[in-house]
Amino acid sequence: MSYVKHVIQPGEEILVDGRLSWVLYLPAILYLIGGLVLIALENAFWSWSQPLITFGTIVVFGILTLVSLANAWFRWWTTEIAVTNKRIIYKTGFINRHTEEMNMDKVSSVDVDQSIWGRIFDFGTIRILGAGGAGRSKNEPGIERLDMVGSPIKLRNAIDVR
Repeated sequence: MSYVKHVIQPGEEILVDGRLSWVLYLPAILYLIGGLVLIALENAFWSWSQPLITFGTIVVFGILTLVSLANAWFRWWTTEIAVTNKRIIYKTGFINRHTEEMNMDKVSSVDVDQSIWGRIFDFGTIRILGAGGAGRSKNEPGIERLDMVGSPIKLRNAIDVR
């Protein structure tokens, strides 16, 4: 059972279930492509080369790809973002869980930052600012930055509609 579904109060309903973007997997994809290109170059230019070099390339880039893929998947799997009709819920972590919740009444503004790549691939950073200094410190009111969020405009719109 997900954390968000576990903490939903009676009369509270989920408006938007946010997720991290697929861009988290980009390093693993690049390691895989880099390894395949290097193997192709080794076979094209050094066809006489020892199979040990090609095997070493496969092992190194295979391990890099798998570790990066596992790291991205674990981060994606352990992060939950939800907007309900009463609050915003953000949870990350598995064993060491970190959660932040903010009542919709305390939301002052929602900032969305998207780079050119973020606009093309629909991901960005969201920062939810609380009214009246609601948050962890006076310098940073509100929920911390939510990086690599997929469909950030959809999430912002769900918060602003309240």
